[in-house]
Amino acid sequence: MPLIKNAAEIDDPYLRALDDAPVPEQGAVLLPAARFLADAQDLAGRSGQTGVIWRNDRDIGELAPWLDKLSLVALVFPTFRDGRAYTQARLLRERYRFRGELRATGDVLRDQFLFLHRSGFDAFEVKKPGDAQAFIDAIHRYSVFYQPAADGERGTLWRRIKPAPARHNAVNEFTS
Repeated sequence: MPLIKNAAEIDDPYLRALDDAPVPEQGAVLLPAARFLADAQDLAGRSGQTGVIWRNDRDIGELAPWLDKLSLVALVFPTFRDGRAYTQARLLRERYRFRGELRATGDVLRDQFLFLHRSGFDAFEVKKPGDAQAFIDAIHRYSVFYQPAADGERGTLWRRIKPAPARHNAVNEFTS
């Protein structure tokens, strides 16, 4: 399954560990949520990168205490009609200030790519190899957005507003 990250196709550096498989000390590993939460204290001391696969029916707040120990959160879209992972992505980026990789996995379609990116996702697992280039092209399709979002792009209104000049503080001028 192709992986798109930062608008380029890459090899996935993460090893997907099963629930009962030992977790290697070195290297990047991606764990199911239940496994991660059960072993979170032990996994926090790993020297390799740790990621978690988080279903969209779980409360993202459960993950908040561990975000500084994670390099990747993979949010699952069970069907393309189920958009709860969009909300989880926005919460991770805006409320919890997660700066690691945020990956969309599951039933992700190329029509959703730009919306996923604007919600804070920076990596995408693509089901069909032929769709990889379409995903990459989608991010460059639009350069201006009306509303600001989790991707850091300022809306068109904010581009037009000039910063206010520094205010002169007359009180300090006479008391110094």
